[in-house]
Amino acid sequence: MTPTDDSPQQPTTTGLRATDNAAQELTLPCVMTFNANDPSGAGGLCADVTAMSSASVHVLPVVCALLIRDTTEIQDHVALDDEAVSEQARVALEDIAVAAFKVGFLGSPEVVSAVTQITNDYEHIPVVSYMPNLAWMDDIALDNYLDAFADLMLPQTTILVGNYSTLCRWLLPDWSASKQPGPRDVAKAATEHGVVYTLVTGMNAPDQFLENHLATPQTILATAKFERFESVFTGAGDTLSAALCALIATGDDLQAACAEALTYLDQSLDAGFAPGMGHALPDRMFWAREEASDDEIAGDDTDGNGSSAPPGLGSFPPNTTTH
Repeated sequence: MTPTDDSPQQPTTTGLRATDNAAQELTLPCVMTFNANDPSGAGGLCADVTAMSSASVHVLPVVCALLIRDTTEIQDHVALDDEAVSEQARVALEDIAVAAFKVGFLGSPEVVSAVTQITNDYEHIPVVSYMPNLAWMDDIALDNYLDAFADLMLPQTTILVGNYSTLCRWLLPDWSASKQPGPRDVAKAATEHGVVYTLVTGMNAPDQFLENHLATPQTILATAKFERFESVFTGAGDTLSAALCALIATGDDLQAACAEALTYLDQSLDAGFAPGMGHALPDRMFWAREEASDDEIAGDDTDGNGSSAPPGLGSFPPNTTTH
């Protein structure tokens, strides 16, 4: 049949961009993160996506719980059904290969169990687990959650990240020595549950500084010290652990990844802002605003077509803060 002018035609490729095999092979490292949705944007999946994207990785966010909070405090949470969490992750993992997992607040012991089963099926992939301060939870619910996390998730954790006070209350509740536990003591307690490395943050140091230590029971592998901020921040721990996980996924060795993630956090806090009436939040996209500002001032036109080239996401700016 000879087609008429109004007969359906095959779509033309004229004007469309061709996709060759080389382009199809180009990709970004991928990271799956299990965390809660935080409607304030302070932490949770929002922190994970923005911090990881800053390190040029593609993020696969799995919603595990819903926080009910503002920038001052968490009032409550709703844990998702464990099967719903598992289905989110498994369908994505059947399609996309990931280079690392990040585990944040999972909401319930049942979800902890579901996530553990998933990470166990990919035992060759590193797991960065972050334990936030959960003091807002009911005592019984908190104990059940922490017990499940220690028994199920920690044995699969490559690097545990947490504030010194939070980790001590959790892992060393019966500490009775006159001297406060050090980072190696915290790491030893974590190792007894199967953790390989522990990044202990926020340890008090002289002259209004805070120290952060990457430790094992045998040694302290790296230490970074930063000046204490006057503002109270929310979302720092999720930001740090997300950046660390992303940098590991890009192939950085552990010590270099820790140093760069801590520098990134410090600069995010230095550029922090208070969007509401509560605590300040890290500006995890500070580098994009700084780059845009510099380009506008210089009239940069690095791509030759009248627009500025995008900033390099793969490396964070050097640590030059003077706060």
